[in-house]
Parts: sequence; structure tokens; C-alpha cells
Amino acid sequence: MYNVFNEFLKDKKKICVIQAENPDGDSLGSAIALDYLLGDKEVSLYCPVDIPKYLRYFSDWSRVTNEFDFKADGYIVVDTAANILLSKLLDDTAIRNRLFSAPVLVIDHHETEDDLSFPHESIIEVRCACAELIYRIAKELKYEISKEAAEAIFQGILSDTLGFTSSSMTAETFEIAAELTKLGADVSILEDRRREFMKKSPRILDYKADLIRRIEYSLDGKLATVHIPWDDIREYSDEYNPNVLILEEMRLVEGVKVAVAVKTYPDGKVTGKIRCSSDAPVAEKVAGYFGGGGHKMAAGFRTYDTTYEEVVNELVKIVPELLKDVE
Repeated sequence: MYNVFNEFLKDKKKICVIQAENPDGDSLGSAIALDYLLGDKEVSLYCPVDIPKYLRYFSDWSRVTNEFDFKADGYIVVDTAANILLSKLLDDTAIRNRLFSAPVLVIDHHETEDDLSFPHESIIEVRCACAELIYRIAKELKYEISKEAAEAIFQGILSDTLGFTSSSMTAETFEIAAELTKLGADVSILEDRRREFMKKSPRILDYKADLIRRIEYSLDGKLATVHIPWDDIREYSDEYNPNVLILEEMRLVEGVKVAVAVKTYPDGKVTGKIRCSSDAPVAEKVAGYFGGGGHKMAAGFRTYDTTYEEVVNELVKIVPELLKDVE
């Protein structure tokens, strides 16, 4: 079933693993896991942006670089098949030319349609996490899964399932978690490491309080939005991602079905992160309206030349229609 993976690796000595420009725990865990699984290859891990500090509880996060490896024999893109999430790469003429001329394999677990503009092979299978899919590939093809690879896979799954609580969880996911535990991944140690990095300075806690005060409610409280302008991004993002600070709080407000944190940038770029309540799994459809994608409970989008107010106006129009399908 996953033989395309071995066929892709055949006769290749150097592999570059690529994350999108919005790295998360799943993409990072997937990349690190591949680094360990492909022990007979020379592997580089690439991300067009620095790994955010809140993800640096991964013990091997520093393996990731934003120096693109033009000499790799092949490239593996993890956790996305969306052109817009690789725009930083494709905007770079040299990188774009390399992706169009070299072998590329895409490994993704989202339901969102593959719209990548460069030639590639793919393994796309809807699962709760890309890291889970990588485990399935390694297991079926009989790759040795070291303790380090097991930890990275476990952390990737934990991240994308919100600690095994999302609706995307299946019985097989729990079985895989048990197998990873047998391989040496200790969930208590991994969680302690994550919580240590989740600690906030008094300054960040004050900022979180400010963000909470800024939340706006629409549609009789079913839609919660917050604006994170460039000044906030510039001042706080290096220390703590504002989305991570606020989205879960917004999602857990009584009556809220859809929570959206909107960042605006001076170049006209606007990004949105979406979280939904368990009885309103429409995040992917909301993101799709803006050209993005993701999961039913968590998704994101990027658009240009618009404003926070315009995004909210569009959300007010589309969210009621999407909620009709689940209510």
C-alpha cells in the first residue's frame, strides 16, 4: 500500500524533509521521525520560518533549519498538500525551480484537496495526524522505529489530537499509542517537557488578559473572533504564539461554536486560525472559504489585501450556513 515510499527513496542518498510555513507539533514530529527512520540516508530538515519557541519542547527541534538544501536527491513534504502553505518556498525562484525539477513526495493526512503546483508523488490518507500516517508507513514497510522516532511520532499525534481528545481520534490511534509506548515513548515525560515550555512570563500572562478583553462575539455568541495586529506579532510572537494563547479560551466560551484568531501583516497578508466546538465540526469548511484547509475541528487560512473587519463580515455571512448542516 505504501510502496511508493520505498520506490521514491530508491537510489537516493540525500533527502530534504520540508515543513510548511506554519509549522506545528504534527509537522515537526513528522519531520523529526523521518530523520530517524531514514538512518541510512543523509537527511536535512527544512522549514521556511524559525521553529516557534512554544514547539521547542521537541528535543530535536534544532535539527530543523531554514537553509534550503539544493543538493538533495529528493524532497519529502510533510503535513500539507496545499500550495498556499508553501508560498514562501514557491515565491523563491531558486527553490521553486528545484521543486519543479527534482523528485518530490508529499505525505499528508488532511481531507483538503491536493492543489500543489509542482510535480510530485503522494501518500495522502485521512488520519488524525501526519505522524500517525508516518507510523503506519514505517510499520508496514518494516522500518526500525527507534525510541527517538517513537517519541517524535507520539508528540506529533498528541499535538494534532489536542492530547487524544479530538473527534479525529480512532481506536487504531490508541492502539498505535500503545505500540509507541512499548517502543519507549513515555507520555508522562513528553507531557512534562511540553508543560515546561508552556510556562508563561508575567508579561505574556498580561498580554493574554488583554487578548481576552479584545474578543468580539457575533451571531448571538456563536462566533468569537479576535484581531492580532502586526504590532502584537512583532512584540510577542517570538516569546509565545498569540494564537496558542487565546484560541482554546475562545473555543471554551459558553455558546461559542466557531472561534477565529486573525493576524494582519503590513504586507497585506491576513491569516486565520480556527477552532470549533465538538458539536460544530466546520473548521475545515470555514477555512476552505478563504482558500485554506485543515481538520473539522481545527483549520487555518491565508489571504491577502483584506482587513480584519472584512474577514469578520465574511465569517458572519458563511458561518450560519455551515452551522445549519450540523445543528
